[in-house]
Order: sequence, then C-alpha cells, then structure tokens
Amino acid sequence: MEKDMDLVVRHLGELEALAEEVLSDKQQIVDLDRTRNGNREAIRSLMNKEQQNKSSQSKSWVCFGEMFVKLPGESAKAILKQDQVKLNSEIDRLRKDLKPKVAKLRDMEGRKEAKGFDLTALSKDELKAVDTR
Repeated sequence: MEKDMDLVVRHLGELEALAEEVLSDKQQIVDLDRTRNGNREAIRSLMNKEQQNKSSQSKSWVCFGEMFVKLPGESAKAILKQDQVKLNSEIDRLRKDLKPKVAKLRDMEGRKEAKGFDLTALSKDELKAVDTR
C-alpha cells in the first residue's frame, strides 16, 4: 500500500513539474512576443522618422535594458533587426519544444492525443507546388 502511495505521489510530482514547465514556456513565448512587437514598432518609427527628415544622419534615443543610448538611425535599425532575428528564432524554438511537452503531459494525464496540433506550415516551395492558378 505504501509503495502505491509513493508511486502516485511521484507521478503527481512529475505531472506537476511538466505542467509548470509548459506554463513557463508559454509565458516566455508571450513575453518574447511582446518584446518582438515593441521592436517592430521601434523599427517602423525609425523608418517614418527617416522619411520625414529625408536623411539617415538623424540620431535617435534607443533603450537597451535600463540604459538609453543615442545612436544614428541606421545603426539603431540594424541592432533592432538583429534582435528581431534572435527573438524569432527563440520563439520558434520554444514553440517547437512545447509541442512534445504538451503531448507528454496529455499522455501522463491519461487524455487522448490532441489531433491537428502537430501540423506545420507549408514552405514557399511546397506552396508553389500546390498552387494550381
């Protein structure tokens, strides 16, 4: 009887740890997405500022963490675009890693596998092959 209780407690502990991991990954995706959207807004704002000034020599204040730095518009855009690439790859990695975790969690809970959530988007080449226009 005591072995059964230990087995149940260990299973529930593993289940709780995995659920916490899934929730943490989801929250991290949301936080990174907010940062990505802020960067997108900043890049767009810098582009609009350049168009209004008709010069790429203007400088802009950019916030890095808790520090503000005045940079030329082109440098600021380049840094923000590099940050966008890193954010996109991190979000993609988290999303890719999240699918097996959720499947394992559902399996541990004794629920059926969620159908249709393991789909991936078609690449440009695959989309061109399917397009019959």
